[in-house]
Amino acid sequence: MRTDLKANKPSPIASDSKPEALIFGTDFRQAIKSLEAGKPVLVTEFYSNGLSLLKELHSHLNRKFKNKSFKEQRVNRSEYHKLSNLILIEIVGHKLAVKKAPSIGWLEKLYPESGDFLLTFPQVQGLNSAWQWYKNGITIPVLRNKLHPYYGTYFPTRFDHLILFDNWLKRYEGPKKTALDVGIGSGILAFQMIKHGFQKVFGTDTNPNVIVGLTEFMGDTKLSRKVELDFAPLFGKWEKQTELIVFNPPWLPQSSELGRLDSAIYYDKNLFPEFFTEAKQRLLPDGKLVLIFSNLAEITNVTREHPIKKELAEGGRFKLERCFTKTVKVASTKTTRDSHYRSSEEVELWVLTH
Repeated sequence: MRTDLKANKPSPIASDSKPEALIFGTDFRQAIKSLEAGKPVLVTEFYSNGLSLLKELHSHLNRKFKNKSFKEQRVNRSEYHKLSNLILIEIVGHKLAVKKAPSIGWLEKLYPESGDFLLTFPQVQGLNSAWQWYKNGITIPVLRNKLHPYYGTYFPTRFDHLILFDNWLKRYEGPKKTALDVGIGSGILAFQMIKHGFQKVFGTDTNPNVIVGLTEFMGDTKLSRKVELDFAPLFGKWEKQTELIVFNPPWLPQSSELGRLDSAIYYDKNLFPEFFTEAKQRLLPDGKLVLIFSNLAEITNVTREHPIKKELAEGGRFKLERCFTKTVKVASTKTTRDSHYRSSEEVELWVLTH
């Protein structure tokens, strides 16, 4: 297991490059003018000043771009991202240099070499949320213990697909010597397999934060001897054949037009062909290949192509043993997201064999 990996983190800005300060009671219109002119603004006095400025910036952009068309919504989001990341906050001695600020442990954990620097306000918000999840833990219905996701690690907020996989594992009667979890992420699928009696799970991921975080989370427990990690794409160094390969890939195709680059959410055109080619070589003759997917891209008209159906129709490498589906729970009425499609959304568990 790699011990020399460094986790990804927001890039610190040198403290000596402080911009003009936003003083408590300042007219926020002047601050927004500075942002629109490309000049950074420093939040001072109270942490809430940064929150208030972001709120004002939202309102300002909503007046400027009415958000009526898809194009306007995209421009609005892009402009907000650009301008909000010009709002800076100072860190001194690993603490935010403003009053009534949250205590964020990541500032010390991720930046041990220096305690004095600047970050953008949205980055600090992200670090704060991530610290709460890490410190307090997250309850996952299919696991006995809480998960403590490391900064920069994707973790699910919906659990229908995990319940589907857990139900399949309860019925699984094959050998349980080894399994491969491709793109292990927050480790949930691997922990489910261990819970259901697998002796060893090999996991890979291309996100260093995943490997650093899981290594720390498992420590020197029994779990660390049952789950072995490799910082690598797809199957990494694991060349030995195994009885079970599990893959929960991103559910949406990458779109260069929308600038979608998050590899935990969007897949590129080469991912599935490469995965199926390598999976063919890694799966034992009587082994099973399990893919957890969704019809999300189809019902939102992002694409008409289903990569697993395409492989079964054209690949000639695998045949379908069974496909299980589960309707996704209706979205909360409190959410502001456009979720009318939820009524027809299903998560899918595909079981393929040679």
